[in-house]
Amino acid sequence: MLEVTPYLTLNCEANHLVDHVNSTRIELTFSESALLSRLLSTPDAICDKDELLQVGWPDRVVALTSLTQCISTLRKKLEPYPEVQLKTIARRGYQLHLSVNVDVKVAAKNKWGAIKKPITAVPLMAKACGIFVVILLIMFGWLNSDYFAVKQEVSKWRADKTISLNIGGTHENAVLVYPKGVDKLDPFMWQKKIAPETNSIPAIDRFDAFAFTDGQHYSFASCPTNNEGHCIADQMINLAAINSDPAALDMSKFIELSQKMENRIRYNRVLIPPNVTFENQGQKTDVEPEFVEHHYYGDIYFPVANELLVRADLGISLVYEGESNGQFYSSTCMTDEDCLTTPIKYQIRGQFEQYKGMFDKLEVDVFHVKLTQKNLIKPETVSASAMDLYREIRKDNIRDEALFYYRIHQDQQTSVWVVPLFGNIIVWTKYERVEL
Repeated sequence: MLEVTPYLTLNCEANHLVDHVNSTRIELTFSESALLSRLLSTPDAICDKDELLQVGWPDRVVALTSLTQCISTLRKKLEPYPEVQLKTIARRGYQLHLSVNVDVKVAAKNKWGAIKKPITAVPLMAKACGIFVVILLIMFGWLNSDYFAVKQEVSKWRADKTISLNIGGTHENAVLVYPKGVDKLDPFMWQKKIAPETNSIPAIDRFDAFAFTDGQHYSFASCPTNNEGHCIADQMINLAAINSDPAALDMSKFIELSQKMENRIRYNRVLIPPNVTFENQGQKTDVEPEFVEHHYYGDIYFPVANELLVRADLGISLVYEGESNGQFYSSTCMTDEDCLTTPIKYQIRGQFEQYKGMFDKLEVDVFHVKLTQKNLIKPETVSASAMDLYREIRKDNIRDEALFYYRIHQDQQTSVWVVPLFGNIIVWTKYERVEL
């Protein structure tokens, strides 16, 4: 019998794990048992793949995929025990790490009998005071927890209304997301940027849309749909208001201009090495990916009357390290239609925790991002139309330490995000899953 943790042991002869807290057994295959036994013999040491192949399949020649599949299955069987971490070390092998606090679970079970008797002997008043102190500590911990902060943020938003949008001469209703307490909303604020007399795009027959305001900034994200109702990703339109003045945006000219601007360098496009595959394109290999990046990117336009059109090229990347946490990257690059504004680039990096939330009946994925790095590349020249945006992004660079991102819609190829940029704005993005 090999001890994995003080309450979990490995029976190498019977090929199973024994959970002494729950009095249960987890059956293992011969290969799983052999691999785990080898990794347990040198915790935290890196075992290369060739050695593990010999241990798990002695006197046999098997493909590397057999080891990959065996490790994957073993990880699933160890999932109930987060203190036992089976890690993939890129291009080197695998490592077993045991948390230093593995005895907590056993202590909670075995020591209760020892402390129960002294507790029952304590006078009633002392018990009451102790319980009161414990309740206060629990409340203090709850009020200062990340989860409570997330619940507070999510509770600020509503999504129980729709507004009518006219894009390209087609009218559809857009789901409206807005702050609680802001009930008097001008339904024409989202339409003010588009000139009605030139709002004609014959190619748009139908579209889905979301409208958003944080009380000061107004934006909408739309995507034309095909006959099956799916978003046509290459035709997404994201518009945001710098101010409340009409912009008289000619939509037919805008489509042509936006295509021209987007055909320039996309500063936030992922550079994919030759050995990377796209899962959503159906290209797969038998090699287990060592790194998976969930990348979202889109363009937001800020029309202002008689000024150059400004484009913000936004990229968001998530790299999961657990089921609901990992590394977060975001980069925004702003240019104007004539490139008079030297690219304004704002990059952030941090750790995220993902939660589920609701804006009324709208299901939302909430990403609480704690920033570890910020980088603002200051431009040499800023056009008049981009100056207000530059001031806003400088404020973000100075004050932000933790941010909330909301993913309010997603399908196989696109997602809709509320991002904390220039206050808060909404953007429909394309999605790529990148495997390294």
